[in-house]
Amino acid sequence: MRLTVLLFAFSVLLLASTCRDDAAKSPEMKVLFRTWLHAHEEDQGDVLVYRPNTYSFKPSRGRTGFAFDPNGLFTQYDIAPTDGMEGRRGQWTAENDHTLRISLQDQHEPDYRLEIVSLTPELLQVRRLPVVSK
Repeated sequence: MRLTVLLFAFSVLLLASTCRDDAAKSPEMKVLFRTWLHAHEEDQGDVLVYRPNTYSFKPSRGRTGFAFDPNGLFTQYDIAPTDGMEGRRGQWTAENDHTLRISLQDQHEPDYRLEIVSLTPELLQVRRLPVVSK
């Protein structure tokens, strides 16, 4: 299978959508497969900024985030009533080489898409988009 490498993030997501088992073992995929927390202080317009959960964040009243697993499992972390985090399970799938579709099991909100703007080991920038009906 031939992958065209335009940007690091694009190739990582393309690998995830075409050969998830092999991609999960590659060093590139390890960048995405972790828990990311929202660094809302760094947001730029409609681009949302996430950092690994090991990042030294400034104090905040609570942070949202999510985790990607190589097997397609997704966990969305929302702020719990006690300011902690509350996880909601779901699935992620690659729509194309730079867009992920997120489906939460509880279906309390509609599916949504995450467009990857930038991906490095220390930074994930995304745009949250609605799912386009066909």
